[in-house]
Amino acid sequence: MVKSTRHAKYELYYHIVFIPKSGGTEGPADLAEQGSAQYRRSHLTGKTKERLETIFAEICEDKNLELAESEVMPDHVHLFIGSPPKNAPSLIVNWVKGISARKYNQRYDDRVKWTRSYYVGTAGSASKGAVEQYIAEQAGDDE
Repeated sequence: MVKSTRHAKYELYYHIVFIPKSGGTEGPADLAEQGSAQYRRSHLTGKTKERLETIFAEICEDKNLELAESEVMPDHVHLFIGSPPKNAPSLIVNWVKGISARKYNQRYDDRVKWTRSYYVGTAGSASKGAVEQYIAEQAGDDE
């Protein structure tokens, strides 16, 4: 759904994926290994999953973001977030990861930490191919 601010109409959605920090890895050599399945901790289940889903919803509400979809998997998190264009994707990721860890760790005895890495992809109403075709057609109209 197209939304608007005073000066812009937009439909920006970001697919964000990140993983929890594994227990014993701290050194830089271990950073690459944290992404592989054998080094991921599978502890985002049960009450932890429910608590995180609630916290992600709170963060999005506080920051005026649309949490279109969320899925907390045992070893990673998928979020689909709508945002106004003023918010850079990296800022949204920093909000979600930083605030969620802080809120979770303040509220509950078990701890949640996220790795520094993440994936973010954009999505909207038009595919890349549709936009490319539209631009190409506009160039043809000028002739």
